[in-house]
Amino acid sequence: MTPFRFTRHNRTPRTILILLAVYVALVALQVMFDAAWWLVGLLALTTLPALWDIARDTRAGISVDHDEVRWFSGNREGHVDLADIDYARFDTRWDFSVRISLVLKSGKRIRLPDESTPPSKDLEEVFQQAELRVERHHFSIL
Repeated sequence: MTPFRFTRHNRTPRTILILLAVYVALVALQVMFDAAWWLVGLLALTTLPALWDIARDTRAGISVDHDEVRWFSGNREGHVDLADIDYARFDTRWDFSVRISLVLKSGKRIRLPDESTPPSKDLEEVFQQAELRVERHHFSIL
């Protein structure tokens, strides 16, 4: 098995453009529609986490090698030995996002942070190369 590494940076041109578009829309609300300043300010508060991520250039990612699966997201990180993993569970949600959990032989379930995972097809192939069983579950309510 070839070791696999995936890293995502939050300071991307796409993120910056989206944030700028939101601020332009907020200014337009204030200028063109004479929106209440407190309402525009309240809406602007929702952008602070994204602004903080851009300012700090936080990263998230995952690596899979011969011995373990290791992931990180901001200040959080974790790892688990491949020998302890029973199978990887891929749950497709109603919004078509995929949540990935590692189910350990002890029965414990470890959910990987969404921001640290690559496209699910890529990660599924990596897990199969590492000889992990992969289960896909589509559109479960709970």
